[in-house]
Amino acid sequence: MQKIRVKICCICSVEEAKLATAYGASALGLVGHMPSGPGVISNRRIYKITNSAPPMVSTFLLTSKTKSSAIIDHYKKVNTSTIQIVDALENRDYQHIRNELPHVKIVQVVHVLDDKSVEEAIGVSKHVDAILLDSGNPNLKTKKLGGTGHTHNWDLSRKIREQIDTPVFLAGGINSNNVKKAIEHVQPFGVDLCSSVRTNGKLDENKLSNFFKIMESINYNQISI
Repeated sequence: MQKIRVKICCICSVEEAKLATAYGASALGLVGHMPSGPGVISNRRIYKITNSAPPMVSTFLLTSKTKSSAIIDHYKKVNTSTIQIVDALENRDYQHIRNELPHVKIVQVVHVLDDKSVEEAIGVSKHVDAILLDSGNPNLKTKKLGGTGHTHNWDLSRKIREQIDTPVFLAGGINSNNVKKAIEHVQPFGVDLCSSVRTNGKLDENKLSNFFKIMESINYNQISI
């Protein structure tokens, strides 16, 4: 089993970006306007953080826009390497985004609620570069589109991972205490975390250090399949 990538989300400053990458983050999540949840920053700040990131580190724009044209417009204000679509894209119009932004990776979030989520993930996987499985709920009156700090049913996430060829990121309540179990059970391409490495909303170096020590201690050759 290959080494798991780590994406640190809700990055809010150049300093946090540098701290996350210093410990080993291979991707940074930068949160645009959301109906709820933590980590929202301005497009100007996203652009500044993106420009400061090392070339080998991926920068993800988290956008709650649901129309392809609006997502393209949002992206052009920030120029990240990747677009993370946290809600369902209208008409699954991924090709429009591909045509306008051929150099940009597309990651679609699927909020794992039930078996319908499995069907959704399988359906969109052929159109995107990766799927990110999270614990939000877009069906609520005020949508929850990430940053809940809660785990979901990893059996469903594993089922998704087994049925698609697209890389899978696992998000939702991932922390130092459960990351090994999560990796063993789901076997994702990467893990994504936010609140578990923060204190009072700020990136906590001690928590970050502890998490990456756990990651480094994992012997992937001994993980059961």
